Amino acid sequence: MSLAGLTSRRNADQWIKEGKIKVNGHLVIEPGGKAVWGKDRILVDGQEIPPPFARIYLLLNKPFGYISSLNDPQGRPLVTDLLVNFTQRVYPVGRLDFDTLGLLLLTNDGEWSHYLTHPSNKIPRTYKVTISGQITHEAIETLCKGVQLEDGPVYGSRATVVSRNSNQSVIRLTITQGKNRQVRRMLEAVGFTVVHLIRVGFGNLLLGDLKPGEYRYLETVEVEGIKKPTPFT
Repeated sequence: MSLAGLTSRRNADQWIKEGKIKVNGHLVIEPGGKAVWGKDRILVDGQEIPPPFARIYLLLNKPFGYISSLNDPQGRPLVTDLLVNFTQRVYPVGRLDFDTLGLLLLTNDGEWSHYLTHPSNKIPRTYKVTISGQITHEAIETLCKGVQLEDGPVYGSRATVVSRNSNQSVIRLTITQGKNRQVRRMLEAVGFTVVHLIRVGFGNLLLGDLKPGEYRYLETVEVEGIKKPTPFT
């Protein structure tokens, strides 16, 4: 069901426990059973799920001010609004904050999305971060060794200085966790304020020369390659 994009794996397990799922006419009462999508007849609340569809994988350069969601109660623009004349349903892989720019993946492949966002897989994300003031060597070391945030420690990071002067610094920061507003909070923890944040890498994928608001389809080798172990970039 997650592969079909109907719900997350966790919610799918809950639907099974609630007796909402039937496979080939039999009620499924425990998670972990096997069914072949497109071959077995799978019903959710009496409705058969649609047949398999073509997988779509997009890499978008998210501009400032767009929401990484399929809807927003406040009526703010959505990243899917940028997909002009695009009729297939896709959704963001993870999220970028309203005020964060850069590389955002979109797909209709639930399994792929789940793999990339599950914490245990530690898929690295790389950011170009502009901060106020001149960052110190000690702050860079702390970012690499680990930062304690209010919701737990951050580990497995790498930080390098791109440029710095008395007014501002630019660093390249790679993380393998996905806490809420993590990069901004990490910099705050070492005494600096982020003024501009752009994601430039996700796994082995790079933002490249895509302009803000533009997107491209991923090649098959890219779709598979991002799931392989990736050294820090």
